[in-house]
Amino acid sequence: MSPSELPCLSLAIERLRASQAQHFAIHVIEAPYRGGYLLRDCLWTDESTHHWRSWQEMFSSRGLPNVPHVSQVVAPPVEALEPPIGQPLPRSTRLMQNLGINLWQWLFDGVIQGSLNRSQGIAQGQNKALRLRLDVRDPELISLPWEIMQSDAGKQAISLSQQLLFSRTTSDVDGLPALRSETSLNVLLVLGQDAAPDLPSGFDNHKRDELKRLKLEQEAIALSRILRERQGANRLAAPCFVDTLLQPTSGELIDRLENGHYNVLFYAGHGVPAADGGLLFLRPNQPMNGTELAQVLTRCRVKLAVFNACWGAQPEDQGGKSIPRSSLAEVLLHHGVPAVLAMRDSITDEEALSFIATFAQALTDRMPIDQAVAVARQHLLTLFRFNHQAWTLPVLYMHPEFNGELIKPIEEGMTQIPHTPSQLGLQNPVASLRSLENSKVWTIRGGIMKVGMSAENDLVLANEPGVSRRHAEIIYRSADQMQPMYILRDFSRYGTWVSTVNGWQKVHNYEVPLYSGAQIKFGGSQNSILEFLVSPADGRN
Repeated sequence: MSPSELPCLSLAIERLRASQAQHFAIHVIEAPYRGGYLLRDCLWTDESTHHWRSWQEMFSSRGLPNVPHVSQVVAPPVEALEPPIGQPLPRSTRLMQNLGINLWQWLFDGVIQGSLNRSQGIAQGQNKALRLRLDVRDPELISLPWEIMQSDAGKQAISLSQQLLFSRTTSDVDGLPALRSETSLNVLLVLGQDAAPDLPSGFDNHKRDELKRLKLEQEAIALSRILRERQGANRLAAPCFVDTLLQPTSGELIDRLENGHYNVLFYAGHGVPAADGGLLFLRPNQPMNGTELAQVLTRCRVKLAVFNACWGAQPEDQGGKSIPRSSLAEVLLHHGVPAVLAMRDSITDEEALSFIATFAQALTDRMPIDQAVAVARQHLLTLFRFNHQAWTLPVLYMHPEFNGELIKPIEEGMTQIPHTPSQLGLQNPVASLRSLENSKVWTIRGGIMKVGMSAENDLVLANEPGVSRRHAEIIYRSADQMQPMYILRDFSRYGTWVSTVNGWQKVHNYEVPLYSGAQIKFGGSQNSILEFLVSPADGRN
């Protein structure tokens, strides 16, 4: 099922400025049926404020923001839900369920509930999931955990469902740039400044930095290992390549993004809310704001940005008021980043690594981004139990024009296992590599050529500096057109150089198309040049 084909219901919440402060309008701005553009006026109640403040007192590490603005009253105690037979219901669970039910009943009432029911019926009739997007236009409602909404006690929370794919969005966005159609997960893992560990007073600061560096490096190694193991266990999983930057300068980060071919940015480190999308501390005393990062991410066509940094999905408060479009997630989306996953509150390293690893595994299974987030939430729920709020902390924002596709699904023409042209009913072209030094030619047979230093490769480069044992592959991949299509896939330590109209391009842990006449240097930039050639079909089938 292609994510682009999923029916979508989009809702928007907006404060009615001309009315009392607690009146809001809920719009249906997109529906999978005609006549679905509905509007409802609703009132935020004192009871809702009580549920929200009870949640904040138990779960929030940031304090109690003054949202929403309603009169302060003595609200009735939280109603006790009926626990399962023989099992007491913890207070934390009671608070979470009561707030989740209250938010559901506030949002899905009257014509809005009817629109949801009809949209779900259409999706079920097509045997598909329904994509549900929520545009919270009032900044003072953004902090609410809309992800925990549930229709009734014992029902599944909305963001845990794979049949109702939930995400947040905003209509205040730049247009979505042209996106690449990609077949591998190409990740840049950026490990920034982390909070210092608790060490005795007088502890050497250099040693303190080394401990932080070791912790971050261990996280990077763990994530890379998990992804490699996943790819090895599932032959249909998309290839996944991970590059790591440890405490880079902003210049180093920009340079890596501009010279790479990444579709995912993972950031782990320290961050704080601020007016321009917050601040990410790449290294001590060198922060980078969200607006600066957004510009480079859109320029480099990164599809997904993931942040393990506190409050990346929260707006900044100023004088008790939330600043519009100040959260990191909203700023990135506003500038045209297709999808952003950030944390609503602080999250432990163990929880974040567990979530991101499961999320990345789901992405290599070619799931749409919003479905992969639901799978990772379910993992956290199972691992840390329902009365822990870990699964509620990640907040997904998706551009209204983005269909959630990070990696092309197999059924849309992507061929994971290489085929020869004759298997596809085409006449055989003759593809080869030719040395520009001695004119020696290596023919690509069977739709694949393996390149590396070890003897089991088809092209053995034992004396070239920087060549890995298993360095790269050249693969014939099926395409809709009749012209032969070849891909260079690099998975080496030092990369491969490919000539382009703009000069030499370094390909490192991702794949690029190859065209007849392209020049290639495996390993070091001063290594021998090989020319890739595709001759016309020879007439044999």
